[in-house]
Amino acid sequence: MGKAGKNLKVALHSQQSRLKAKEKLSHATQVAEQKLTRSKGKQPLRPNNSKGKQKLISDPSRRPTIPFAASHKILLVGEGNFSFARSLIQDAPDALQSLPSSNITATAYDTEEQCYSKYPEAEGIVSFLRCKDVEVHFGVDGTRLEKHSKLKGRRWDRIVWNFPHAGKGIADQDRNILSNQVLILGFLLSAAKMLELGPAPSFLPSSKKKKKTGDDDGDDEDEGILNNPEDLQFLDSPSAVKTRGTVLVTLRNVAPYIEWSVYSSSSEDLPRLAKNPPVSNPQYTLLRSFRFHRDIWKGYEHRMTKGERAHGKGTTGEGGEDRTWEFCLQDEPLID
Repeated sequence: MGKAGKNLKVALHSQQSRLKAKEKLSHATQVAEQKLTRSKGKQPLRPNNSKGKQKLISDPSRRPTIPFAASHKILLVGEGNFSFARSLIQDAPDALQSLPSSNITATAYDTEEQCYSKYPEAEGIVSFLRCKDVEVHFGVDGTRLEKHSKLKGRRWDRIVWNFPHAGKGIADQDRNILSNQVLILGFLLSAAKMLELGPAPSFLPSSKKKKKTGDDDGDDEDEGILNNPEDLQFLDSPSAVKTRGTVLVTLRNVAPYIEWSVYSSSSEDLPRLAKNPPVSNPQYTLLRSFRFHRDIWKGYEHRMTKGERAHGKGTTGEGGEDRTWEFCLQDEPLID
C-alpha cells in the first residue's frame, strides 16, 4: 500500500479512538437521563437517533427511485461483469430510454483478461456495450480515478460504485473493516475531483421536505418523505440548471457492510464516513438514500470479487436490503 493509504489508515485509527470515546460518553449521558426521567414517573426519552420523529411505514406501491436522467454523463466504477452498465441501455427504465449510450463510461479494476476469467459472460456483455458506443475501460483503480489516462481531466454528473469491496479475503474482522473503510474513503477523495461543477442538487419540492438536506437518515420512498407515490417520478429534478455532480454508493444494509465506518454499526455508517472523514478528505452532504431494487435493472447480475463469491455463490450479507446513498460535496467539487 502506498504512503497515502498508510496515512489514511493512521488517520482512521486516530479518529476511531476519539469517536468511540465520545460515543461512550454520549451513551452514558443518555442512559442517565432516561433513568432520571423514569424515576419522575415520566415516559422514557426517545433515543437520540430517532430525532423525535416517527418514520412512516413503507408503502410497497411506491415506485423505485431512478437516480439518473437521460442528460447525465455517468461513470460506473468497479463493474464486475458489466451487467449493470448493460441494464442502463438494454430494457432500461422508461426515464432512461433516451439516454445516449455514449454518455456511459463503465470501468473495472481487473484487467480485461482477469475479468473474462472471473466472469465468462462479461466478454459478450462488453462486446455488446462497445457496439453501442459505451466507453469501457479495464485496470481502473476506484481510488485513483483522476490518474487514469482515459479519465483524467473529465467530469461526470453521476459517479457510481455498486457494492464496493476490497476483495482481500482478510479473516480478521477489524482489519477487514478497516481495509474497506480505506477503500471507500479513497474512492470519495478521488471522485471529488471528477464531479461536475454547479449548485447543489435538490430532489424534493421544498413544501414536501421532511428534514433539511444532509441528515444522516435521509430516505425517500422507503421512509415516506413523499405522500403521493406519483411524485417519485420527479425525484430527479427536471430543472434545466446544471447541478453539481453526485456520488452514489450501494451496499447491502447488513453486517459486515454496515460496519464500514469509524462509528458504531448502523444503517447511518456510510453517510457518517462521508460527512465526517479524516481531515485529508473532502466532506460530503447526504442528499438521500433509497432501496436499490435489482429487478428494475433488467439483466443485472451481482457478482462478488473473490473465490467462489466471484461466481455469485457466496453467502456473506444474506438478509437485509440493498441500499444506495447519494452524496454531493459540501463545497464546490475539487479542481485537480
